[in-house]
Amino acid sequence: MMRIKIETAGITLHADLVENDTAQKIFEALPIERQVNRWGEEIYFEIPVQISEAPDARQDMEVGELGYWPAGDAFCIFFGPTPASHDETPRAASNVNPFGIINGDATALSAVPHGERITLSALME
Repeated sequence: MMRIKIETAGITLHADLVENDTAQKIFEALPIERQVNRWGEEIYFEIPVQISEAPDARQDMEVGELGYWPAGDAFCIFFGPTPASHDETPRAASNVNPFGIINGDATALSAVPHGERITLSALME
């Protein structure tokens, strides 16, 4: 199983990646360090990976779910409602490729401000 560590604003979270092409390509690009953008209760940032929209791409996500946004070459972490949400369910601006889920309390990310540094790295067991 592929696992990653997400570090930002003094918060460390671990996530399990699913077995799909999106997860594999992102895992191979690690480590990645960027500045985050906030869009409601979503963090996203451009990564050096270009992937087409997957057959299972969708807009409605779960709290803690990771998605890759093909329109912006971006890694997205959903932890609550976004401006596109109809209720408390996270909703992406357009289709994203789901590729993983955070272990633990993803809502801790609500404290992360726009522009904060984030580091993604492979988690070795």
